[in-house]
Amino acid sequence: MSEMYTKHAETYDSVVRNNIYNACLERPSLQALLDNVQGLDIIDMGCGSGIYAGYFLEQSARSVTCLDLSSDMVSIVKRKFGDKVTAYVQDIAAGLPQEAANSADVIVCPLVLHYLDDLRVVFNDVHRVLKPGGYMVFSTHHPFADFECSASGNYFATERVQEEWNTVGTPVTVNFYRRSLTDICNAITAAGLVIARLTEGTVSEDAKAISEETYNHLKHNPNFLFVRCEKLRT
Repeated sequence: MSEMYTKHAETYDSVVRNNIYNACLERPSLQALLDNVQGLDIIDMGCGSGIYAGYFLEQSARSVTCLDLSSDMVSIVKRKFGDKVTAYVQDIAAGLPQEAANSADVIVCPLVLHYLDDLRVVFNDVHRVLKPGGYMVFSTHHPFADFECSASGNYFATERVQEEWNTVGTPVTVNFYRRSLTDICNAITAAGLVIARLTEGTVSEDAKAISEETYNHLKHNPNFLFVRCEKLRT
């Protein structure tokens, strides 16, 4: 796990509230795939510091369950929301073993799946945990954007990538996996889920005031992928 989500957890929480990539691109684009969540049971899978959890509470969700691999992030969530949410440490590479079958209306997974080597386990468990008619929305690295990091030059290969990111104001080493759009879609459909919507997001005009250069780049180049997948009613 990157130090960005452990050693720098508090700084990360502060930065992502108003930065370009999270606040001006990822969150509005992923939230656009959500229906009204009032009265629904929601799992925030890879909750980070609880930005989405706060949004769901504001939207009057019935229950919000937050889980993350980082105990530092889970501690932040518990401090922020107390008993308004259920929060615990979970490596989602192993799925959702503590969640009951047919128990969630909505599962949200923001910018987490690219850290997993094998997507099949998590999507299989998402299908198990979702109620019939429920859905998952997730964001992940755009396969086209990540291809420039390929060491093999083979777009269809799944590759582990190491980069330095400056998200928290100091360079931090991050490891993730790049994979093809085909692999992402196959993992979803093999689990029995149906892809209902797929978008490449839209950067908010608010980003201009932060960095016009970054705004222009995101306006003309793909960066993240946003997907809504649904569990059919039986």
